[in-house]
Amino acid sequence: MSFFGKNAQGQQAINPQNIAMAEQELEMVTGLYNRIANSCHKKCVPIQYEQGELSQTETVCVDACVAKFFEVNTLVGLKMQQMGQQPQ
Repeated sequence: MSFFGKNAQGQQAINPQNIAMAEQELEMVTGLYNRIANSCHKKCVPIQYEQGELSQTETVCVDACVAKFFEVNTLVGLKMQQMGQQPQ
């Protein structure tokens, strides 16, 4: 089954609610990507470029930065889930 659903004739029906959800998810992913790129660029790449490519040190720094960003993001998500499941 398609994310957007199908109608009785097997043709794809456009569900405005599904489109809105997909647009919202795209905005969230784009925002996450931009935050990671900006944060890791500031931490790992010097202001004055010396080469067209990242150095090995810069590459290792960016890899570690992105991994840490995702690790923290996952931990925060789990904590939020736990908080949401607690009885009030």
